[in-house]
Amino acid sequence: MKPILIVEDEPNIRNLIALTLRRAGYATSQAADGIQAADMIEENQYDLVLLDVMLPGVDGFELIDYILPTGTPVIFLTAKAGVNDRVKGLRLGADDYIVKPFEPAELLARVESVLRRAGRGSTVLRVGDVEMDPVALVVTKNGEPVHLKPMEYNLLAQLMRNPGVALYRSVLYERVWGSEPEEDTRTLDIHIQRLRKKLDWADTIETVRGVGYRLKGDPK
Repeated sequence: MKPILIVEDEPNIRNLIALTLRRAGYATSQAADGIQAADMIEENQYDLVLLDVMLPGVDGFELIDYILPTGTPVIFLTAKAGVNDRVKGLRLGADDYIVKPFEPAELLARVESVLRRAGRGSTVLRVGDVEMDPVALVVTKNGEPVHLKPMEYNLLAQLMRNPGVALYRSVLYERVWGSEPEEDTRTLDIHIQRLRKKLDWADTIETVRGVGYRLKGDPK
């Protein structure tokens, strides 16, 4: 699973989008302008680019010509709500066009839809007998609903999107809680214990000593 690149010159908006995506289990990278984004796209691969139109220097409408040859899908994020602007964005090759301001749930739904069409994502995550619908925010085990608290859900999303991958504690804290952990905190460990109990995954969520946690790729 590759990161989603967020290209947005407003730091508050960029950070809010990143937090929303991270809590849904996505890895993210950020660029503040078109030139920085072009450099990052040249050096790295991404599953999706969320692209603001009104950028300093090279704007989004110009930058998409650089992105499309890589085969990476693009969603425009912009305050330009006119029909002509939306039509222009789609004709230039964008996969979707979201007008600001937008709700986090709408953003996630659009991201899932584009990734699914591009063959880079799935609306429903499945690991063993557990399924997660990241749009409806529903988790089931053997078809029965499992009631999770918000941070438990966000943590499970990280694990299910990265089966078999050892996730560092610092990475989980950043993606789920949006900050580095306080010294000697056991918040993450407590949430892991709750997930193990609620999902009957005592042996499925593994402790990786000196690193963090890993979800077995095919739990039974």
